[in-house]
Amino acid sequence: MKVRVDMKTLLKLGSKNIIGKNLKLIRKKNKLTQEQLAAKLELNNVPLDRIAISRIESGNRFVADYEVVELAKALKVEPEELLTAN
Repeated sequence: MKVRVDMKTLLKLGSKNIIGKNLKLIRKKNKLTQEQLAAKLELNNVPLDRIAISRIESGNRFVADYEVVELAKALKVEPEELLTAN
């Protein structure tokens, strides 16, 4: 069952984004390190380094809509997979 989580609820819980947990799960499923993911993004002119990816995964960084799209492309998934809580 998929559950949608709103930003207001996440902020109360201390998270600045809704994709962090899924980003980490999908990245690890694809056997990519944060550094490798950052390198893939850099090839597409997306300025997210390893530290930014780490902050996203831990919920300590807001994520722009275009970054969600580019992260999904780099991981070869649909953006919805990053945005949907399982």
